[in-house]
Amino acid sequence: MKILVTGGAGYIGSHMVKVLLDHGYEVVVADSLEKGFQEAVDSRAQCKNGNLLEKSFVKELFSENAFNGVIHFAAYISVAESMQEPNKYFENNISGALNVLEAMREHKVNNFIFSSTAAVYGTPIKVPIDEDHPKNPESPYGESKLMVEKTLQWYHQLYNLNFIALRYFNASGASLDASTGERHAPETHIIPNVILAAIQNKPFTLFGDTYNTPDGTCIRDYIHVLDLCEAHVLALESLKNKGGTGSYNVGTGSGYSNKQIVEMVEKVSGKSIQTQVAQKRAGDPDQLVADAGRIKEDLGFTPKYSDLETIIKTAWDWHNKNGR
Repeated sequence: MKILVTGGAGYIGSHMVKVLLDHGYEVVVADSLEKGFQEAVDSRAQCKNGNLLEKSFVKELFSENAFNGVIHFAAYISVAESMQEPNKYFENNISGALNVLEAMREHKVNNFIFSSTAAVYGTPIKVPIDEDHPKNPESPYGESKLMVEKTLQWYHQLYNLNFIALRYFNASGASLDASTGERHAPETHIIPNVILAAIQNKPFTLFGDTYNTPDGTCIRDYIHVLDLCEAHVLALESLKNKGGTGSYNVGTGSGYSNKQIVEMVEKVSGKSIQTQVAQKRAGDPDQLVADAGRIKEDLGFTPKYSDLETIIKTAWDWHNKNGR
């Protein structure tokens, strides 16, 4: 089977490409390289440089390849930036997906896996969060992802598109051989930022320590990027075998606090990290933890690498190897 991976030069996408190849799939990557890195793409994959907002590029992709399915990662991901530039997020995240969906319809490609987010839920009214939780995005980023999910429902109803939307909680970690890992500019995720503070011997800033949690810092559900990729493979196989639609949380069902993240980086690195506390960030809930029962029951998903020590160790090894 030949799979198109949009955004396949990014953090999650580059891991996904390697996992697909190792499972015997043929892979074509489409990436603008605005945020991704060519060197992160496995050499066994074919890589096409272009922007999904350009319809001619998308049409060319589908004219030159007989795809059996699409895994769509290509999107902007910063909640904070989306609050500053909402137009950028609505245009890129929605129009890019629409261009791909229209090309799929024209070329009769019927299996679509969507990289969605827990940001579609907004501040939770109950924890853990299940898939039926009310959808109340609190940023243009979360809204853009929910709008694509709604679009997928219409494409299923009108054109019988098979799709699965995977709502990520916190992707983390790196490949076991330290060949691929997380790098964003600017970096906003806590795990790489704590690691970089340790490597550079700089203080790390904790945003708030008075949350309603055991140690006063936010609790989040972290999923190792390799487990996340395995969830995509299971979703792809489900569409291939049964078709239909589905929306699934991809998490572990348990969470770690920001202080626990810092302590584990200290343990793995052997370094003491100076922490300083700043004011809470607006809109940061006390806890965001997934109810991941549905994906475990329906797709047989079982995380293998998502204990905190494995997450931190793989990320630490990658950052050290790559001079971050």
